[in-house]
Amino acid sequence: EFALTPPVVMAMFLAGAELANYAIAKLRISQIALHVADNASRIGTNSLLTSPQISETQINDLLIGANLQAGTLSLATRGRVIISSLEPLANPNTTGKFRIRWQRCFGGKAHPSSYGLQGDTNKNNMGPTGQAVTAPDSGAVMFVEVAYDYQPLISARFVPNTVLHDIAAMTVRDDRDYAGNGGVGIYNNEGAPVSTCS
Repeated sequence: EFALTPPVVMAMFLAGAELANYAIAKLRISQIALHVADNASRIGTNSLLTSPQISETQINDLLIGANLQAGTLSLATRGRVIISSLEPLANPNTTGKFRIRWQRCFGGKAHPSSYGLQGDTNKNNMGPTGQAVTAPDSGAVMFVEVAYDYQPLISARFVPNTVLHDIAAMTVRDDRDYAGNGGVGIYNNEGAPVSTCS
């Protein structure tokens, strides 16, 4: 009996350790998505003469912050962060349609957005069924997706999925300059590299 029980106990111990590590990684990915969406909804340079403007530098700083928050998860190589600006197709939005004005990405994982690409128009909403969001008139929603390749401690057989995916969305807090800089909505006076999703 003693010879039979150690393998069972060891398997249970290893499975428990793997599931605990998986749960922690999933929680961290969820927190990164929420952190990026919240900060993306707040960024902008205030001015007395114009509505707050956002820049490529601010977005790059936001994505660098997400990578730092990820710590040992190696988000830059095993993950993908996608920020989308969902806005009404018209103001006032009498059609009930929306568009993705711009989209920025970070991370080496090949993972296109599951809910739309930059330039998409005529959208009813953005997000999975039951959790889809829309943007208010004269406003926008920062919609963030994070995809991550989970690195097992012991074996992937103990976890339900090796690709973690989470979303978060936050309404922009101020009257941002959405269509400035020739309709792009993002300024780049510093000539910073653009974190495109190509």
